[in-house]
Amino acid sequence: QVQLVESGGGLVQTGGSLRLSCAASGRTFSTYAMAWFRQPPGKEREFVAALRWNGGNTYYADSVKGRFTISRDNAKNTVYLQMNSLKPEDTAVYYCAADNVPVHTMMILPRAFGSWGQGTQVTVSS
Repeated sequence: QVQLVESGGGLVQTGGSLRLSCAASGRTFSTYAMAWFRQPPGKEREFVAALRWNGGNTYYADSVKGRFTISRDNAKNTVYLQMNSLKPEDTAVYYCAADNVPVHTMMILPRAFGSWGQGTQVTVSS
């Protein structure tokens, strides 16, 4: 089991930036997929971005491409989500997730991930 702790959320104005962090501990594997999801108020959880611990491609939702960047620091067992040019529609609780997802096309599915953090609130004011 992987333990995940998110941090870095907060209140920011439209056009601002935030960086979220996800610290992982416990049982992890180099092939694990790490992902960020978000859940806007009154809506379902949705995919934001993903990568694998051992490198390779990164994956993004169309709504955040060009604005958000997912990255990792293996030495710190931490995954980051740099969010720039934030919009009010980015307001949500952001969750970090981890699991041994075998196929990258499955990374967009919340049900593919068994380990989740507690979430961190991001609020973008207009």
